[in-house]
Amino acid sequence: QEDARDLDAYMLAKSYFDLKEYDRAAYFLRGCKSQKAYFLYMYSRYLSGEKKKDDETVDSLGPLEKGQVKNEALRELRVELSKKHKARELDGFGLYLYGVVLRKLDLVKEAIDVFVEAAHVLPLHWGAWLELCNLITDKEMLKFLSLPDTWMKEFFLAHIYTELQLIEEALQKYQSLIDAGFSKSTYIISQIAVAYHNIRDIDKALSIFNELRKQDPYRIENMDTFSNLLYVRSMKPELSYLAHNLCEIDKYRVETCCVIGNYYSLRSQHEKAALYFQRALKLNPRYLGAWTLMGHEYMEMKNTSAAIQAYRHAIEVNKRDYRAWYGLGQTYEILKMPFYCLYYYRRAHQLRPNDSRMLVALGECYEKLNQLVEAKKCYWRAYAVGDVEKMALVKLAKLHEQLNESEQAAQCYIKYIQDIYSCGEIVEHLEVSTAFRYLAQYYFKCKLWDEASACAQKCCAFNDTREEGKALLRQILQLRNQGETSSTDIAAPFFLPASLSANNTPTRRVSPLNLSSVTP
Repeated sequence: QEDARDLDAYMLAKSYFDLKEYDRAAYFLRGCKSQKAYFLYMYSRYLSGEKKKDDETVDSLGPLEKGQVKNEALRELRVELSKKHKARELDGFGLYLYGVVLRKLDLVKEAIDVFVEAAHVLPLHWGAWLELCNLITDKEMLKFLSLPDTWMKEFFLAHIYTELQLIEEALQKYQSLIDAGFSKSTYIISQIAVAYHNIRDIDKALSIFNELRKQDPYRIENMDTFSNLLYVRSMKPELSYLAHNLCEIDKYRVETCCVIGNYYSLRSQHEKAALYFQRALKLNPRYLGAWTLMGHEYMEMKNTSAAIQAYRHAIEVNKRDYRAWYGLGQTYEILKMPFYCLYYYRRAHQLRPNDSRMLVALGECYEKLNQLVEAKKCYWRAYAVGDVEKMALVKLAKLHEQLNESEQAAQCYIKYIQDIYSCGEIVEHLEVSTAFRYLAQYYFKCKLWDEASACAQKCCAFNDTREEGKALLRQILQLRNQGETSSTDIAAPFFLPASLSANNTPTRRVSPLNLSSVTP
């Protein structure tokens, strides 16, 4: 009955709402009693405040200052909605709006309770679940939530596991949803691709995204993530095609702007890239990816203060974004502020405990702060979790060199060379040549002439160590001619010395390096 009574006012207000005339919509809904009309009345007032907040932000200042202007309507809305909430007069949509208002006022605990209540009252409203996702920071918080036992909860759990970097659990959830009858859902396929992107399985993620594009060629959601993968792989033609394609579909979408920004960034046109990320943020100031990517562009342009601001905005939007924390660490590293770096890299490491890049960055920080034991632990851990950039062992070896721990340094260089050639990668010769040079000198000191000459010969293959290699070979030849033989009383350096355990550096036992099989 109430809905029927308010129908005319509701339809009129809905028309104004669709035209984005929010104050006008709210005016015609005053005094309406039905739940639907009341929600539209309050939501119009909320969006009116948001619109005024954006309008107040002077265009010339750019999107970086967006966070400094407040929505004036929030406090009034909170007072009115809390009265209704206490009287239990809010439906699922009303509870959702109340939660959004509380979140905007930074009342996180109250907001979580209200969103959980909204999910119970209206379990099919995905907006409430998504808002809840943004407020949960770890798995422990998740355990204490009493969520409604519905199939939407499975989608929510899969999504939050992806956000919390619990990728295996997320993939299991998505697989069970596919088995339950959602096998053709493009949403699930895209989320699986995002999950693989999060664990840096780039080939798998790319193949899923390509399959998704065949199934749903006009899809724009998640295409910015796809463009990130193409960017990492430097696939210029594919990224160019994607940018042109999305531009034809809808050029005023946030994702489209981000894809075009990535395209210009790959072409090293960083000013143009930053312009497109700014455009994305004008369309949606709470779009996380654009803030982070804009921070990266400002870093490329050496504009550190703007980069810091952009990364901070990304963290405001989502505290779980490890790229923003890592970016802040890199920025402060450029500014030579190692204590700040340490804090931000630690936060990034907490969010991605098994990402070697965070651990190497932490190790470098500790090294600068002269905390060498901590640095050793970080480099070793980076190697243990699977070093993406293959730099941890070299850095660890150089640390041992500094500390005159020659046996441990040799261990690390041997392992490094074995790793490099076992995976068959073409790497920068600088570090490989450094390793061979150190090993040649080390074996020379140990009077192991065969190994020393083998390493010295390898040095001759690299420009920067060629002369040293030749000089060492001449010295070995001289000593051999003088009749000196390999000394038997010096222990071969291939096994872990007992002194290492006292040194707090875990090192694996490594077998002797078979240099004859190594061909750079």
